[in-house]
Amino acid sequence: MTDRAIPPPYSPSDAGSAVAHGAAGSPPSPLVGDEREERGRRTAYECPPPHSRGGGAETAPERPPLRVRLALRDLDGVTLLALPAIVFVAALFVYPFLYGFVLSFEPKAGDWLANYRKFFSDPFLYDTIGATLWLAVPATVINVLLSVPVAMRVRYLQRRRVLTTILVVPITLGTVLIAEGLLNYLGPQGWFNRSLALVGLGPVRLVHNYTGVMLSLIMSGFPFTFLLTLSYVTGIDPSLEQAASTLGAKPRARFWHIILPLLAQGLAINLCLSFVQTFSVFPSAVLLGSPAGATRVISIAAYQAAYEQYDYSMASTVAMIMGFVQLIVVNLILSARALFYRGAVGGGKG
Repeated sequence: MTDRAIPPPYSPSDAGSAVAHGAAGSPPSPLVGDEREERGRRTAYECPPPHSRGGGAETAPERPPLRVRLALRDLDGVTLLALPAIVFVAALFVYPFLYGFVLSFEPKAGDWLANYRKFFSDPFLYDTIGATLWLAVPATVINVLLSVPVAMRVRYLQRRRVLTTILVVPITLGTVLIAEGLLNYLGPQGWFNRSLALVGLGPVRLVHNYTGVMLSLIMSGFPFTFLLTLSYVTGIDPSLEQAASTLGAKPRARFWHIILPLLAQGLAINLCLSFVQTFSVFPSAVLLGSPAGATRVISIAAYQAAYEQYDYSMASTVAMIMGFVQLIVVNLILSARALFYRGAVGGGKG
């Protein structure tokens, strides 16, 4: 018996070589019987027939595993890491909101809209919306307008972190400590009025009125708006201003045509967050304002309904109205930002 060499394993390159030889005009080399049989077995293994051996029906495609199917829908392991945060938000925000919303339609007396009719028919209640807006809107605008030039100046300083730390100190104090400090400094017997009395100017009433609440809102809200504005300003590529300056643009023109359009999106978000913060004013209005007068804000009305009248349904109604007013103002701000700039801001970021 003569030994016969075992043929090499088949690879797709063999077919490509055969086609190439055929295209060149040279016929492929004939196969020996055993080689032809081995090649047929390998071809049958690599290319199974489309029909099953039983009844001739087509074989169903293999179903991918569950992990692959979830990944195709962006539900992989990384996405599941957000599940605790979703549960946290649902437990501390979604459920209380839905509970309060349903409770607002369950008054102590009357039909399901009795609380809302009572609120909008009593001037002592619906006037709180105007009083709160009269405090929140000016305080928000002042904080944002002051934060822009300060942030523009701070971003070029070498010791920016030191000055930033000093400016954000009021955040760590809280509204109650700020109100206590203003009472001691601006009160009738405070340092400020005593200093005025020494020069014969007399005392000036700066607390227990609108002015005291406004000063408290500015002091407590400015660090928050400043940090947000500084983050947006430092994200603008300085080469854009340098290019405009090279072309002869003045500082005012550079601000209105380069800086402000790129800041419009960020300032709109800053206005929204700052407004929501100032609209929910409560400690400052009680300690530094006149809770029964000009600074009777809507949060005081909700507090009195819940803890003085023990009408939690009416308190939920006031809270829902408070949230709806905030939502309307936020939508107006986000709609107005298109008046400044409609294009993308990604090109200006460094």
